[in-house]
Amino acid sequence: MNEKAKVYFTNFRANPKMNLLQKLRKLIVAAGMTDIDFENKFAAIKIHFGEPGNIAYLRPNFSKVVVDLIKEEGGKPFLTDCNTLYVGRRKDALEHLDAAYENGYNPFTTGCQLIIADGLKGTDEVEVPVNGEYIKKAKIGRAIMDADVFITLSHFKGHENTGFGGALKNIGMGCGSRRGKMEMHNAGKPHVIEKKCRDCKVCKDICAMNAISYPEKAVIDHDKCVGCGRCIGICPFDAITTPNDESFDVLNKKMAEYSLAVIKGRPNFHISLVMDVSPFCDCHAENDLPIIQDVGMFASYDPVALDMACADACNQAPIIPGSYLADQIHKNHVHDAEEHDRFTCTHPETDWRVCLEHAEKIGLGTRAYELIEIK
Repeated sequence: MNEKAKVYFTNFRANPKMNLLQKLRKLIVAAGMTDIDFENKFAAIKIHFGEPGNIAYLRPNFSKVVVDLIKEEGGKPFLTDCNTLYVGRRKDALEHLDAAYENGYNPFTTGCQLIIADGLKGTDEVEVPVNGEYIKKAKIGRAIMDADVFITLSHFKGHENTGFGGALKNIGMGCGSRRGKMEMHNAGKPHVIEKKCRDCKVCKDICAMNAISYPEKAVIDHDKCVGCGRCIGICPFDAITTPNDESFDVLNKKMAEYSLAVIKGRPNFHISLVMDVSPFCDCHAENDLPIIQDVGMFASYDPVALDMACADACNQAPIIPGSYLADQIHKNHVHDAEEHDRFTCTHPETDWRVCLEHAEKIGLGTRAYELIEIK
């Protein structure tokens, strides 16, 4: 039987002697983050800066608590994320940083620099051997792999593809380069949306496989294409996209294998805040009403146990009337809703357990945990 991992928890109650930022610091110290040797070490803090328009992302104040603590231990922290695969304002480093600044993340508010880990166009990556069931070499943002220590600060919320987004989503999907994200999301090749194509031919120039031609609009030869995703990153008109053809179960398993590539062989620690639990990812340019009440803050050395503890806590939290979850319960005629899983009720086509089961199978962590409350 697996030894239980320790997961530390504190609620969101505050008083004049202890505010939430002080409680977060107390939590992560109790959970042992300062046991890591940070002296003169580069420490990547993986976070989601939020898509502009969505205001459910974590406030930068929380990240400063982590940054300050690492600095006190002699470390060199930086906040980081990788570029996105989809259309939005975080698909290249310039837009990504602008979005982060707009959402309040900058060196003055956080106490450290912001680095987009996979570079200007999402092509600065390291291939990390995994030899997993689905992934042989994970494509990870270079700055993340260059770091000596890896920390996650995750906003725990719902997700339309993976059930919820927690530590493993932040690690596996979040640290993948654009090519890595393509590998996780689908087994196919990109294709051109003809009505968006302007015949500028920049994709043809960037393609190392000579897979793109221009009979009229751009056409991608899938026999030559290797799925690197560089054409997606270079297109200024968002005219190239992916088929997104993997099942959600396979996506969850690939995400677990990518997570293993990121954290294996170096010190790592994980923090998740279960608040503003919106039904969809923070990658949306909007955030819906939370589906449950705020729960609290969690921390652990084990990202699998951490996600499990957060999910269990969410399933004990009251459902918010009028939320998307409440609508889904009514629409699908779910009886005894309080007894059902909050995330599968929200997105019935997903099963978050697949990711955690696979993560445990490949040695990423354990779903068995001991919950230790810090007051």
